[in-house]
Amino acid sequence: MTRAETKERNRRALLDAALAVVSRDGPRARLEEIADLAGLSTGAVYSLFDSKGGLVAALVSDTLQSQYAGFEAALPAEGDLLDAVDALARHSRREWDAPQARAGFSLQIALFEMALHDRELGARLAESVRAQESRLVELLTGRSHDGSPVTADQARRLTTALRALLTGLGQGTALGLAPGADEQYFADAARALTPALVADEAD
Repeated sequence: MTRAETKERNRRALLDAALAVVSRDGPRARLEEIADLAGLSTGAVYSLFDSKGGLVAALVSDTLQSQYAGFEAALPAEGDLLDAVDALARHSRREWDAPQARAGFSLQIALFEMALHDRELGARLAESVRAQESRLVELLTGRSHDGSPVTADQARRLTTALRALLTGLGQGTALGLAPGADEQYFADAARALTPALVADEAD
């Protein structure tokens, strides 16, 4: 195995271990336990990620890349803005039925708690979210809505609002607070949100 392959294997092992420990313990996650679970030393964490915060930030980036790749794959190549929003919402609802949904929800809660206690980490997490959202903004920009192409600013506003809406609905579904929130419910809510945001930016 080459040095690069060993480095990537160790990186992956630490990210997988961090996912398990951080999801369970949040701010109380111990670096020693993460390293031990990965079969490595804490020195490997500092070598690959500089710090515990760096490891957590990389975990967020890794998780978001997978999540937004799913969004990207769900988007129709053709179709107007409402077609795209409908597809995103339905994909989001299906993800909450996936086997890993509960673990993902636990990670969301843990990361939110960590960000509240560590401003620097919170800023890094926000940067990771914005970086991934920019991919979605690009995919929505230029799509037709009411006969006009959606601008980048309109797509950015809509992406932020969709994230908040779909995350909130998903969490409500996981907690049993939205028993009737099926795919159609998600799609209807997302589509209803869209025209006002796009129109406001155009005015």
